[in-house]
Amino acid sequence: MNLLHLSWPLLILSVAMIVHCIRTGRSLLWIWVIVVLPGIGALIYAGVEILPALFGHRGTRQAVRSVSRALDPAQNLRRYELEVRQTGNVASRQRYADELLRLERAAEAEQAYRSALTGLYEHDPGLLWGLARAQLAQGKASEARATMESLFAHNPAFQSPDARLFQARALHAAGRNEAALAEYRALAPGYAGAEAKLRLAQLLKQMGQPAEARQVLQELLEHARLAPRHYRRMQMQWLAEARSELAGL
Repeated sequence: MNLLHLSWPLLILSVAMIVHCIRTGRSLLWIWVIVVLPGIGALIYAGVEILPALFGHRGTRQAVRSVSRALDPAQNLRRYELEVRQTGNVASRQRYADELLRLERAAEAEQAYRSALTGLYEHDPGLLWGLARAQLAQGKASEARATMESLFAHNPAFQSPDARLFQARALHAAGRNEAALAEYRALAPGYAGAEAKLRLAQLLKQMGQPAEARQVLQELLEHARLAPRHYRRMQMQWLAEARSELAGL
């Protein structure tokens, strides 16, 4: 039996594996295996030489996890809940609360964060930030703002642009526009993504300052135009909102 006796799909696979073997410098013994064991040899080669490297790639692992999560959104939650029951430590409680928040179960997440904010971890910045996000997700803007103020008061060395951005959002949601504007102005120039500048422009527009809002948006979009493609891809959502906001000014 030889390759010509294979069905077209297996023949194409076998040829592709031979080409891959030659181009990537694999042992030429693989060609002998693929030819002597038509079809099966190509599958063996793919299983030994391609799949392990493919699934060892970070991007592939992330894609597999994304598909798995889409098929069973609560799989991680069940695992973290079991960890909480078995160990009850703060790290497991935080993972459980974070997953609840990701699944938009904010009220339960708030309770989980509060249960972990005890003893030595009473003012833990990661837990306080999670608590504030859970509160804001439920519309508790004033409580979220107070939680963020507690976070920074008890953790003066804590530096996180994302936490600072969240603090500005909480101030805005609580109606403290001047304080939110000051936070956005301080944060936006050095913030890596487009969200801070977009939110600054939106608040400026809301506060009756359309000229400055337009300038912020134009600078944001010009920066994105000159930035690498991966930046535009990662910031797609915020850039689309920025274009929409600019068109409305």
